[in-house]
Amino acid sequence: MVSLFWGRVLLRNNSDQDALDTEAELCRRLENRLVLLFFGAGGCPRCQAFAPVLRDFFVRLTDEFYVLRAAQLALVYVSQDPTEEQQGRFLKDMPDKWLFLPFQDGLRRDLGRQFSVQHLPAVVVLKPGGDVLTRDAADEIQRLGPACFANWQEAAEVLDRNFLQPEDLDDPAPRSLTEPLRRCKYRVEAEPRGGAGGGAGAWF
Repeated sequence: MVSLFWGRVLLRNNSDQDALDTEAELCRRLENRLVLLFFGAGGCPRCQAFAPVLRDFFVRLTDEFYVLRAAQLALVYVSQDPTEEQQGRFLKDMPDKWLFLPFQDGLRRDLGRQFSVQHLPAVVVLKPGGDVLTRDAADEIQRLGPACFANWQEAAEVLDRNFLQPEDLDDPAPRSLTEPLRRCKYRVEAEPRGGAGGGAGAWF
């Protein structure tokens, strides 16, 4: 995931607009996380309507007021605003943990082409390795709210390093019964397994 922004600067949406401009800083913010690329513009009425929904979605997954452990989630606003002033006004009421590209960075436009963004708003969900999990999650976020994060996390097999199960458990808790549906929906292919127990229906 860090490679997508290699050699670039990401800014944090706080009052100081802290810059993440080293490999270590980018890794700390993006490594082992699902990353949402939010393509939007302050002058877009649909974006204005969707922004509070996305803000609430993000806050309810990452703010300690709502959760004991912040979800392994990062969001990068990929501004399609025509001016830096409009970009600033749009970000003013958004969470300070959001990241964004400087207005002068041409990667804002390049990412739209790279991920075939056809309309605004759009939310591209990326696995930690940079592969696309879903190309537009805006509708899913509106319908399901924070509940859809668990679907993404399971489909992407993101390791929750904040809460690892004890290693001495003989019978760890099984995955949810809906996992096969999630894996089918997001086209997550099982890794090939060797040995006698490596059939297509194996759980792991």
